[in-house]
Amino acid sequence: MERTKHNGFTLLEILLVVAAIGILAGIVILAINPNKQLGDTRNAQRRADVTTLLNAIYQYALDNNGSLPTSIATGTTCNTSGNEICATGAESCSGMVDLSVLTASEEYLTSIPADPTTGDASGAGYYVTKSSNNRVTVCAPGAENSSTISVVR
Repeated sequence: MERTKHNGFTLLEILLVVAAIGILAGIVILAINPNKQLGDTRNAQRRADVTTLLNAIYQYALDNNGSLPTSIATGTTCNTSGNEICATGAESCSGMVDLSVLTASEEYLTSIPADPTTGDASGAGYYVTKSSNNRVTVCAPGAENSSTISVVR
């Protein structure tokens, strides 16, 4: 009886290769940690946004003899109620900081930036306050991965 030779892989060999690929893929996904990477990306956007807001506020002050926008309240803590910046195009800025003077003629900003996750139609998700010495703090309390994002100038 002559033995025939079959070319190909057995089911066991295919299952072993698929299992090995699955294990390696799991290790790579855990090492990359997509949730952390996405959070870091959103935090980078928040850092850019708070810096942009602070620069626009100070440019406004330079053009107005050192006067900051009047809606910025004096306080010690940035992310307290009443210090959230009103979003561009919001119907009502009641209880929020209205910085529409920065976007009025698009001289300082074309629109108020919004936090990637907490910004909505009424609030930008960013907060602003000033000290008694007119030092302005802009912060992003929605920062992820235990980050603190706050810029003071």
